[in-house]
Amino acid sequence: MATVFHIQATATPEFSYSLRAARAFLESYSESHPDDTIDTLDLSQDRIPDFLGMAARGKYRILHGEPHTDEEARAWKAVVAEIERFKKADKLVMSVPMWNFSIPYRLKQYLDIIIQPTYTFSYSPEKGYSGLVTGRPAMLFLARGGQYTPGTVAASFDFQRPYLEGALGFIGFTEITVAVIEPTLEGGPDVAEQRVQEAIKKARERARTF
Repeated sequence: MATVFHIQATATPEFSYSLRAARAFLESYSESHPDDTIDTLDLSQDRIPDFLGMAARGKYRILHGEPHTDEEARAWKAVVAEIERFKKADKLVMSVPMWNFSIPYRLKQYLDIIIQPTYTFSYSPEKGYSGLVTGRPAMLFLARGGQYTPGTVAASFDFQRPYLEGALGFIGFTEITVAVIEPTLEGGPDVAEQRVQEAIKKARERARTF
């Protein structure tokens, strides 16, 4: 029995193309894997810790090999709880809209919480950086209002996909499948609907072997 962790990053679920595709994927996945569990983190609703003050200090205590103060330890406990929930999952699904060429700030906040030394990555002078979250697949559903076709001028403004692939790769993910839904605004509603339906079809197929 496996756990799929779905990180839902949209602030407007009722208008979200990435979430529509992810939900179709998870529905098909549940049909194919009835004994598995879906754990969803809704970043528009669920509370996550602020990574400020004592929590940030807690990170640097670890980097310098120093013990936490009592206040830092209390703040760090909330960070560790989020990391443990993330690492407990066997598979990862993310539904993410593009905001200003990148990702929503709440998702950036979440990644800043979980990407931590000794928990999700390690470092040694001999090996450099090594990811500690290994042996699990990731499925990313990325929606963008414009078109960012590789090789075009617009592609140089895409900081959404490269950032997520880079961040997940840094902590150990090697099997990352990406479904891009674009354009959701630039081509009008008919084009947007066509693209999301194409993504949903592929999502249902991928879900069976995920």
